[in-house]
Amino acid sequence: MEQGMQGKVVLVTGGAKRVGAAICRRLHAAGARLAVHYRSSEQEALALQKELNKLRPKSAAVFQADLLDQKALPKMVHKVIKKFGQLDALINNASSFYATPLEEVDEKQWNDLLGTNLKAPLFLAQAAAAELRRQHGCIVNIADIHAERPMRGHLLYSVAKAGLVALTRGLAQEMAPQVRVNAVAPGVIIWPEGEAGMDEEQRRKIVAHTLLKREGEPDDIARTVAFLIQEAPYITGQVIAVDGGRSINI
Repeated sequence: MEQGMQGKVVLVTGGAKRVGAAICRRLHAAGARLAVHYRSSEQEALALQKELNKLRPKSAAVFQADLLDQKALPKMVHKVIKKFGQLDALINNASSFYATPLEEVDEKQWNDLLGTNLKAPLFLAQAAAAELRRQHGCIVNIADIHAERPMRGHLLYSVAKAGLVALTRGLAQEMAPQVRVNAVAPGVIIWPEGEAGMDEEQRRKIVAHTLLKREGEPDDIARTVAFLIQEAPYITGQVIAVDGGRSINI
């Protein structure tokens, strides 16, 4: 892959596994240095750090933080800048996901789902704003196609991702012209952890609603993130659906 991001530093929240790890690998292959955030996936984070540093020494570091702890967010951004000397891009990928039918919604679920999916991206953007402006950097938020069409039984998650889409557009206004802010909205990319109750028939029906009649791959999201960082200097305030056409076929 072309080294189009050589010298750039990118912070990826929830970067230790799944889609986050795919984003880290894709950006690292393009030449970026990676700040890999994790909350509890220490083993996976350290393994990814070792993998990336083996390919290019001192090109990756891990940073632990609970994104629900607002005070931890500016501290993490400061540590990343202190470690690498700069910050060029923030990828808000970390996300909580589980069912919250209306009858079962409680304040703890509200604080968790809105906290990880909406509050943390806002305050991380705030903490990183000065440095991103200095670097003429960018933010990419990982949203969801269900921000536009809520998922039945997942009320709070859908609300949180809708808020993240609004935040993306609002930040694009607030941080222009120095910083671009966009979002990627995945569809059927990787089945969520904790969805053991979803049987193969349900999954088949979901895939059948995509126009391409197949699941996507984590690297489909990673490629789109890389595009928005490297190849889209005149794109801001936009949400790109990476969903095999499902969002127009629900």
